[in-house]
Amino acid sequence: MGTEKTDNSRPDPTKVIDMDSPQSVFDEVKIIVSMMDPGFHFERLESAYQDVVKLYSGSYPGYRQCNTEYHDFRHTMSVVLATARLMHGASIDNHNFTEKGINIGLISALMHDVGYIQTIDDDTGTGAKYTLTHIDRGIEFFQQYYAHNNYFKNNMNDFRDILYCTGMSIEINAIKFSSQEIKLIGSMLGTADILGQMGDRLYLEKLLFLYYEFVEGDIAIFKNQLDLLKKTLSFYGMMKERFVNQLGNVNKHMISHFRSRWNMNVDQYEKDIERNINYLKFIIHKQEKNYLRYLKRVV
Repeated sequence: MGTEKTDNSRPDPTKVIDMDSPQSVFDEVKIIVSMMDPGFHFERLESAYQDVVKLYSGSYPGYRQCNTEYHDFRHTMSVVLATARLMHGASIDNHNFTEKGINIGLISALMHDVGYIQTIDDDTGTGAKYTLTHIDRGIEFFQQYYAHNNYFKNNMNDFRDILYCTGMSIEINAIKFSSQEIKLIGSMLGTADILGQMGDRLYLEKLLFLYYEFVEGDIAIFKNQLDLLKKTLSFYGMMKERFVNQLGNVNKHMISHFRSRWNMNVDQYEKDIERNINYLKFIIHKQEKNYLRYLKRVV
């Protein structure tokens, strides 16, 4: 990582935006969208946001409250924000998005993990049992949610392809996107899904919850929580390769956003991820026996 200096004439976004407040995050997303398109009509995005709030809180008809502690609403809003930032940075770097494209990208981010939410008649376990099928369940939700929507009636395949970009085992280069705009949006959501979680100041603590989601989802690739923490170091290397080989290296646009929005000559996500990874290395190499104690940080 470089040693670029941050211009302190503008506030640090990690301190300004309250990530524990979905509305604060959404307000920032709307500011970013207005920077891309000053005449943007927010009705569709606002409506989708309000319904997703209801969905995760358990007040959306036919569904239970979200009960996955890793893939929670904080994670969703982190991904929405990262997606908006990538789109804004790309727009600065001469990639133009239509109003519909912005809607599709951000609504896809809002709903990218709705497949973890259980229906009202599903009272066994938690939504983590859908870990391997949550993308397909999310696509089904999209199809039902916009079944009678004229604006998006020709975009169901676009939502499907964009959501597939969040699948770790999916060969994105094999997806036949309807346009270059949709391909770029899919690559951005796939990238934002990683940046949003790994850059979160609570990332390492929440990995403990992820382990139990994997257990319930019948993904037996980790011996225990500590094993997951250790393998997260190699996971980060794999994700950096995925950014380049599968996701078009769109993370390069993030710095353009931070320069424009916050007058910061640094990619804040790269900085935050490196901080998390370095702290994880410290725990594993120096405090392995007491790792749980070192994951109760006051940040």
